[in-house]
Amino acid sequence: MTTPGRPIRVLVPQPRGVDAVLAACNADVMLYDPEAPEALPAGAEDAQVLVVDRHPDASTAALLPALPRLRMIQLFSSGTDSWEAVAPATVRVAGVTGAHGRTVAEWVMAQLLSHHRRLPGFAEAQRRRDWRAERTGTLAGARVLVFGAGDIGTHLRAMLSTFGAAADLAGRAAREGVLDTRGARENLGRYDIVVLAVPLTPATGHLADAGFFARMRPGAVFVNAGRGPLVDTDALVEAARTRLGHVALDVTDPEPLPAAHPLWAMDNVVVTPHIAGITDDVMDRCWAGVARGVARFAASAPGEREP
Repeated sequence: MTTPGRPIRVLVPQPRGVDAVLAACNADVMLYDPEAPEALPAGAEDAQVLVVDRHPDASTAALLPALPRLRMIQLFSSGTDSWEAVAPATVRVAGVTGAHGRTVAEWVMAQLLSHHRRLPGFAEAQRRRDWRAERTGTLAGARVLVFGAGDIGTHLRAMLSTFGAAADLAGRAAREGVLDTRGARENLGRYDIVVLAVPLTPATGHLADAGFFARMRPGAVFVNAGRGPLVDTDALVEAARTRLGHVALDVTDPEPLPAAHPLWAMDNVVVTPHIAGITDDVMDRCWAGVARGVARFAASAPGEREP
């Protein structure tokens, strides 16, 4: 008779992660200190999964040589580009899924509603004690193109529909309800609002370049809720000056945005410091997503056999 396989060994950086992972799957969960890679707990060298809650730095990257059996790095973020640059080729880097889509889509909606209903202008008028009624725009009837057909894109399409706006999603390949990215780029001029919500990959770097902005409708709105390097920043600055009606950025390239950068001072640009997914419940959402990711790995792993 075959002896049951051992549970996977998982390293987590926060005490609450022990309970979260144990509630999701059969695992041997160990707590480690990301700031002290030299002080891993005994047995950590057998870990198959490393959970990380930050971008790689000298301390976290130093963990990898001490984990020869590592097979997956599970992140708190949906983007994986920063860790893929340092992870061994034999280690899969997994972004958290189902954790940030709703909140990032909510940030996009907040930016669009604020712009169309001219809320910053009315806030300034309030400071002047100036009671002056003006007409505003509306999202109703707007045509929106969202590059990204994943968690963010699908949430955003549903939210926009509630406000009477029609959204098309674009992904790597055309499928039911989704345009292909190349075809969507060719038809940018049909849309009032264009949103980036795709991961950063070699194929999506500088997706929004000078040619991209030249195809957009004059006076259109551009939103980046994905990653900064999806955009050619110099091209964006020029487009904001000459073509675009409004720009909303939660991510920039470089990031943080230097204090002297022209984007800060442009009247038609709003910049927030990469906070679209950071809400009061962010840790609950992250650990739930991490636990789901580890459970999927545990279900697919062949398991070790007792000697």
